[in-house]
Amino acid sequence: MFSLKYLQELRAVEIDIIMAHLRPAGAHLLEIGAGTGQQAREIERRGFKVDAIEVCDSIYSDERVFPIVNFDGRNIPFEDNTFDIVFSSNVLEHVPDLVKIHQEIRRVLKPTGYVLHILPTHSWRFWTTLSAFAAAFQYASTLGSQLSPPRSITRASIKQFAAAWGIAGRHLLAPCFQRRHGARGNILSETWLFNPEWWRRNFKTNGFNIIMDKPMGLFYTGNMVFNSNWSFERRARISRVLGSACHIFELKSIDTTKG
Repeated sequence: MFSLKYLQELRAVEIDIIMAHLRPAGAHLLEIGAGTGQQAREIERRGFKVDAIEVCDSIYSDERVFPIVNFDGRNIPFEDNTFDIVFSSNVLEHVPDLVKIHQEIRRVLKPTGYVLHILPTHSWRFWTTLSAFAAAFQYASTLGSQLSPPRSITRASIKQFAAAWGIAGRHLLAPCFQRRHGARGNILSETWLFNPEWWRRNFKTNGFNIIMDKPMGLFYTGNMVFNSNWSFERRARISRVLGSACHIFELKSIDTTKG
């Protein structure tokens, strides 16, 4: 089942992976969609100057562990040519107006700077859709004895029994009515919209050259069915067969790569 604690563990491992792509040490980095600020805090701890922004109605607004500037999701509240690196992790798929955010990223990026985006893949979308059924049964099983017929038949026991099955029923049916994860499409079309090839076309259309793109090399789903029962080493091995949950892109503005 979903766990913020385990999500933070996943993001910490991803930071270890992306650190090889952050350079030079001491560079000024902007994180867009910083969530709790966990990753921003860790990047700063490793020697970078970090600013972080997030929409004010983020579901993580009460869990912040790093100074985060609120913004409207469209206009980045910093001056032109401010940052050496612009970074986001699992954010762009939630942005309704990608043209605008790409323009803003190019505006605040220094001419010599670059962009690093981590994005969920079509593999993540596919396995998240399927694992929702397993997660539903997993949750229902936590109700345990509440789903067993009461030993003594009283109004209170029958009411409790019916309420438990009502909760279990809602969770068991929920996977049949899954919603999209991002800002566009549906759970079926997201299988294409989360494909790295879709993002390659989007970045090129919006003024970026792709310097590097590759799988992050970890398998997990949005439902986190196995959580810490699967080691990160095991998730790395499984990703070679079932696909990586995320893909990493390094970009430069086309204007800064001419000549």
